[in-house]
Amino acid sequence: MGAILSSHVPIHVRGRVLPNYAIIDSDDKIPFWRVVGERVHEHGCAFLLQLSHSGRQRDIPGVENATHPALSSTDRPDPVHGLPAQRLSPREIADIVAMFGHGARRAREAGLDGVELHACNGYLFTQFLSSAINDRTDEYGGSLENRARFLLEVMAAIRREAGTDFHLQVKISAVDHGDAFFPWSRKGNTLEESIQVFRWAEDAGAHAIHVSTGNCFPHPLNPAGDFRPGDLIGTYDTMLSSGRSTLRNYVLWRFRPTRPLMRYIWTRTVPENLEGLLLPDAEQVRRNVSVPVIVTGGFQTASVVREAIRAGQCDAVSIARPLMANPDLVHQWAAGADRPERPCTYCNLCLFHAPEDPLGCYDTRRYGGDHDRMIAEVMSIYRPDGWSSDLQQPEPASANPQ
Repeated sequence: MGAILSSHVPIHVRGRVLPNYAIIDSDDKIPFWRVVGERVHEHGCAFLLQLSHSGRQRDIPGVENATHPALSSTDRPDPVHGLPAQRLSPREIADIVAMFGHGARRAREAGLDGVELHACNGYLFTQFLSSAINDRTDEYGGSLENRARFLLEVMAAIRREAGTDFHLQVKISAVDHGDAFFPWSRKGNTLEESIQVFRWAEDAGAHAIHVSTGNCFPHPLNPAGDFRPGDLIGTYDTMLSSGRSTLRNYVLWRFRPTRPLMRYIWTRTVPENLEGLLLPDAEQVRRNVSVPVIVTGGFQTASVVREAIRAGQCDAVSIARPLMANPDLVHQWAAGADRPERPCTYCNLCLFHAPEDPLGCYDTRRYGGDHDRMIAEVMSIYRPDGWSSDLQQPEPASANPQ
């Protein structure tokens, strides 16, 4: 891979999505991120830190936030899980803007290659940008220019703290698709509105644009794919205390009579062909900006990626799930394979397991139905010898106390 992009790294503990995510909220975190960057650089690869703040999209608050409501552009809960929110004051907005600047400065001091602002998928930036979420009447709400003010202020703070030569890219949902789950919900931002935001971001110093979709997470179109309610309930119970609607969702997903309904609601807008789903949006964005355009979208076929770049639809692609399924994907391409022998099935079990379990592929179909083999590969990330398939058993305790 040309670069590794981290998952969302909060600039403050109140901006965590999950309590087990690493953060960059103080200078004492710099040594940790320096080591991470050095390990990636050993392989001739760049490392970008994705700076984020959850806003109300905080799945599991954690003990630090148990008594602190999530901060947001609004005080309305999110429509899917009912995650509560507290409207930010202008003073609190200014504090968070400064935190993003400090986070970028720390990333630079750690020797990392740049940062990306996670301004998509329902997190805090989206909560300001989206016309379906932002209900403010002050200078941060109303017009598109006002809704983009928070993002542009953060970019200016990063430029002051980390310098204009430090790589900065912005990931934005090109289209909100706010009605993808509940058809009566507001649709939110259009592609035309987001293109204007991308132009403003370029003028503010963005070195690259990263195109995503959806104004919540998870979203039917991000990560698009299968949705099996029976698999979700294994970890969704962790979220029961997080939102007002989580118990309702759990009950509807838990029992067989209502599972088909929930699956239909979630997948009704998902197209049959998922790979390159966002290429049309990326192509329109690329026609309107002069900086490189990156796009996400389930890429795992070499010819699809090659043609997208050749046709000018994008300058690069980002890959997540297919690299969890096949960490050696680019080596398979280099060896002549157009598609991996065991491709990602877009089942989203990696996402469903994320709240409680190690990151990895949990689709037993890719392992011939062998559950133990699957677990061995998932847990192999903790082994220094790499992708071992052997399940090591502990030595029996000695009967001799000496």
